[in-house]
Amino acid sequence: MTAWTSEEEQRRRRRQRILRGLLLGGAAIGLPAVINATIARQARRIEPTVWGRRHRYAWDLADVVFQRLGAGDPIVLLHSFGPGHDSLEWRRAAERLAESHQVFAPDFPGWGRSERPPTALDAELYIEFLLDFLDDVVRRRAVLVASGLTAAYAVQVAVDHPELVRGLVLACPVGIDLASEEPDLKDAVIHRLLKLPIFGTSALNLYTTRKGIQRYLAEEVYADPDQVTDSLVDHHYRGAHEPENRAALAAYLSGYLNHRIGPALARLGTPTLLVWGRKAANPPVESADLWLSAIHNAELEVVEGAGTLPHAEAAVAFAERIGPFVEQLTAG
Repeated sequence: MTAWTSEEEQRRRRRQRILRGLLLGGAAIGLPAVINATIARQARRIEPTVWGRRHRYAWDLADVVFQRLGAGDPIVLLHSFGPGHDSLEWRRAAERLAESHQVFAPDFPGWGRSERPPTALDAELYIEFLLDFLDDVVRRRAVLVASGLTAAYAVQVAVDHPELVRGLVLACPVGIDLASEEPDLKDAVIHRLLKLPIFGTSALNLYTTRKGIQRYLAEEVYADPDQVTDSLVDHHYRGAHEPENRAALAAYLSGYLNHRIGPALARLGTPTLLVWGRKAANPPVESADLWLSAIHNAELEVVEGAGTLPHAEAAVAFAERIGPFVEQLTAG
């Protein structure tokens, strides 16, 4: 019997939750249109969070919203994926880093305020977006600071185009021990069902209830439940129910945004810093050993008392940990 790796275990559990939502959505098929419309109206009544100086990048496939702060050598902050995730997770860290650098924090296409591309969403599309964003918007060799699954995208860009990246900071990265980046048959079926107009919307609504998001943030993302405030839950709830964001969330939940980066790490020559929350649940801090053994001369910083988003939960400590690493790159 094959043992599950940590990332494969996460994938399996997420699929089980989605399947339960699909079953419940099917059981309630007589009412979903009315329920879905009510939920959409409730989500729209929540005021969106505003921060930084908002800009728009007219990418070939969609308009992308990004924040730009500060001046100096560029740092690009890449948010993690999940219900209602977007660049807001970087707000406090971005403001601290902007004291000495120019900071860019985009919402990936289909997330946050960015438009959804009129094409299938997958890891290759997001890597292509990141390359274009660096070329068209940043225009200088940058430090990429990425969280969760987007860390794999940042690594791939650094491997294929080292002239664009002078350093990597990976916060609780994902992608090294995925068995495969190709969705299996079960994932493909789930993705197709989630794309159905009424049935899929009902399943996603059941998965992203306010109580479900609060539990997700408190149990899987943040180490300190007091950080999971009503305003934070509201922000994630609103984002999870934005019509433009549903396709990206469905693609993420069914594994279409996975990127298996393990085989490419041997070719990575970019200076790399790993940052982990001591109390991170998925992936746990023990996973750092896999990355340290695979990346030549990688360094590790552990943020005490933080979970999977150390940059959001302990922004000052996070900025202080990566500051010397970034300054060393500038001096070099």
